Amino acid sequence: MSPDAGAATLTTRAQDTARVREFVEREVTPRAAAIDQDSAVPAELVRALAAEGHLGATVAPGFGGTGLDQVRLGVLHEEVARGCSSTRTLLTVHGMVSDAVQRWGTDDQRAEWLPRLAAGDALGALALSEPGAGSDPTGLETTAEPVDGGYALTGVKTWISMALIADLLLVFARTPGGITAFLVPRTTPGVEVVPIDGVLGTRGGLMGQVRLSGARVPATAVLGPEGRGFPTVATTALELGRYSVAAGCVGIAQACLDAALAHTGSRRQGGALIADHQLVRRLVTDIATEVTASRLLLRQAGALRQANDLSAPTATWMAKYFASTAANRAATETVQLHGASGCFDGHPAARYFRDAKVMEIIEGSTQVQQVVIADLVRQDRRRLPDLAAPLLSTGR
Repeated sequence: MSPDAGAATLTTRAQDTARVREFVEREVTPRAAAIDQDSAVPAELVRALAAEGHLGATVAPGFGGTGLDQVRLGVLHEEVARGCSSTRTLLTVHGMVSDAVQRWGTDDQRAEWLPRLAAGDALGALALSEPGAGSDPTGLETTAEPVDGGYALTGVKTWISMALIADLLLVFARTPGGITAFLVPRTTPGVEVVPIDGVLGTRGGLMGQVRLSGARVPATAVLGPEGRGFPTVATTALELGRYSVAAGCVGIAQACLDAALAHTGSRRQGGALIADHQLVRRLVTDIATEVTASRLLLRQAGALRQANDLSAPTATWMAKYFASTAANRAATETVQLHGASGCFDGHPAARYFRDAKVMEIIEGSTQVQQVVIADLVRQDRRRLPDLAAPLLSTGR
């Protein structure tokens, strides 16, 4: 890339980031406290996301989407999470389903679903996790029994984000040939969605349990290769989800830094701003440094994902691992800096604290990541991201 072309690209990305940030400040951040309190992303915000093109971020323009590259997609999810992690959750699961249909769908499936998903006329949710097994494919018990012209699905999916408002469920079930992915409209007879209440964080994620009681779907509902749904459809969907959550963690950490700077720069104790205390400076320094490091890992993962580099999965795991633990440290220190006021529901610091904890569990827990990253690097040194790879700036 020539210097002039590179400068133009950086300018465009800076403008894109500014537009997303302005949207978040206008539409997302003012609603964040109510979303947390009401445990729901409101319909008007969903419509605003759709109108801005954000629900079609993973969908190609030919189907009505914006087709963001992976770096821009990371920026979108980071900025939305800075305003509200629950809203980012909507983008995550909807984007996972949209991307799965685009990657693995037939021409008819793409034509039927992608324009609706991109426009927000249909919302998607990933139905993989099950009671007692989580997302472990070896413990998956939902079955898809072949019947005339299709399948009958029976089983229970749980902790399904956005299940309460999803129109299209991407369900994984066991067929005689192995685990298979299915596109299941929520209105299918035999599909029941039950709310799950009392979630620690991302309370507006509209989480539910999906109960399948002989739900009949046609053979055309199969997405991707039959019997190979996990190494294909599920793997790519989970990789995208992991990347999105990594971006969300950077957003939470940035929100913590913003809150810490605002509070310590206005709160006085003993006649002086608490920002002037050396220990407070240390806390702010640590948060700021880890936010920056997390963002660099995220940008690198995005650039490698865009290039389909062999090391992209490792880079994504690393970004999610580091950013989720950094977000937890940032949230803990932000609560500490706010004192008693940061310990109550309704205060942003308390919300960041709860949301950050969830990030260390979903899309690969911290402990799972510690095992997987070590194995990936040990198996093949080429899977270790090249630190010399170009990091694409977004103008922050």
